[in-house]
Amino acid sequence: MKDYERYVVWLEYFNSELKRSGGRRVPLSLATRGPKPEELQEACRRLNLQPVLQTGSYPSSGRRESAYVSIRKEKPKQSLMLKIAKEISTVRARSQKK
Repeated sequence: MKDYERYVVWLEYFNSELKRSGGRRVPLSLATRGPKPEELQEACRRLNLQPVLQTGSYPSSGRRESAYVSIRKEKPKQSLMLKIAKEISTVRARSQKK
């Protein structure tokens, strides 16, 4: 049953290798090359969005495996995606320093 209190946020929304028509929803300046499910989950956790990570195939990509998180609704989805994109960059930078 659909949960109307949560948004679904796919990895493809943040992938700089995709065009907007391919599923990317953030500007290239905020997108990340090949984002990982763990990075998306960690970014959402840091923003206190109570993420639930799940796997699936992105609707327009057919059989290619992907992942998404469902997060609680807090603000308009687009503004949340911009915050998540910035946080993914931070998460990746910290993981590369280690």
